[in-house]
Amino acid sequence: MTDNPLVIIVLFLVAVYVFKLWLDDYKKQRFGEPMANALPGAFPASRFIILVGAIGAVILTIVETIGESALGVSDQQSDIAVIFLLAMVAAGFIEELIFRGFLFVDKKGTAVLWGSIVFFSVVFALLHFHFYLVWEDDAPWHDFTLQLDTKAQWTLFILFANSMWFYFLRFCSLNPRRSLLPCIIAHVVSNLAVFFIKLLQGHVTSLW
Repeated sequence: MTDNPLVIIVLFLVAVYVFKLWLDDYKKQRFGEPMANALPGAFPASRFIILVGAIGAVILTIVETIGESALGVSDQQSDIAVIFLLAMVAAGFIEELIFRGFLFVDKKGTAVLWGSIVFFSVVFALLHFHFYLVWEDDAPWHDFTLQLDTKAQWTLFILFANSMWFYFLRFCSLNPRRSLLPCIIAHVVSNLAVFFIKLLQGHVTSLW
């Protein structure tokens, strides 16, 4: 993910705009106006499943932090600026809309559905390539080093576990309308928890 402040602001504004479109569909369908072309998962969900999702996200963040300490890689955390919080919040919506909204196979039975969920959860983790690919300063995009050390492996596992949790929230029986709302809130809570832990550990080093 970029650390350029201008790019972060633009991405955040795009996420806000797309979220408004999703929220407009949500409001219409919440009050009984079905929409054939609505964005995926634009339905209400119970407070219970939203709470369960948020608690699960926090627990996974705590597990990640404890695991980093146990593996001795806590000091390998990257430093970020406060503005990066905008990118983390934006990702909580955009990634859910893309992955939990579109990337699954739902027409060929439960086994295929969950098989596709596992597959796309692996894809979700691997797309966070900044955790395991390293570029030297001013290096071209194709000149990188693969770094699958203990920290990278643990982070990829946690990303996979998070993705599986978000998919579970979308398709579990406690969410009969398959609302994306529990997934979005859980993802944003997860990212906020990560930011808070980085702040406590001294890895939030500047405003910009």
